[in-house]
Amino acid sequence: MSELETRTPNIKFTETAYSKLAEVVDNHPNPVAGLRLEIAERSGGQFKHLLSLVEQGAELEADVEVETTDGISVFVPSHDLAYVEGLEIHFFSDEEGNQGLEFRNPNPIWSDPREFAIQDLFDEHLNPQIGSHGGTVKLLGVQGRTAYVEFGGGCVGCGMATATLKQGVEAAVKQQVPDIEEVTDVTDHASGTNPYYKPSGAHGHAHAHAH
Repeated sequence: MSELETRTPNIKFTETAYSKLAEVVDNHPNPVAGLRLEIAERSGGQFKHLLSLVEQGAELEADVEVETTDGISVFVPSHDLAYVEGLEIHFFSDEEGNQGLEFRNPNPIWSDPREFAIQDLFDEHLNPQIGSHGGTVKLLGVQGRTAYVEFGGGCVGCGMATATLKQGVEAAVKQQVPDIEEVTDVTDHASGTNPYYKPSGAHGHAHAHAH
């Protein structure tokens, strides 16, 4: 396990954000273990964050539990830990009646130049092509000479189509970034040998979006 995966990030909620989230938790019909924070996507050079409720018993073993100074348990996927360091979560309410959470993240979207290059390839070429078939491919990061990706949408569970797609994505990534030797799809590799995901056991994952 790398240092990036084991270091506990510092995540802060403003007082107003905390009170609004506490209200959501209190009003949820089932006991809540905490909140799950993940990087949903990276687009236009910006993070898009997703914050959801995690019910008790639905925690994912692959997530890392972070205790914040506010006393909120936040569950973070291990591959996102380094990218939520110093994150501040604010609550906004404007004159037009719009309300919601604002995520102020001081981190660059990637830490490795190869990751920036692959992200550009996905944004500009591969996702527009795959998107026409209802699917997406998301970069989770690079470790060593392996790029870890996750297929979503129409790409999941379609047998040979996924295998063919993976080969096409791998070929495009290797052409763009010759230093990469392998592209691993984490949707097929939920094993202990994968540095991005540990075995998830029998737990399901129930969450409700916090708006």
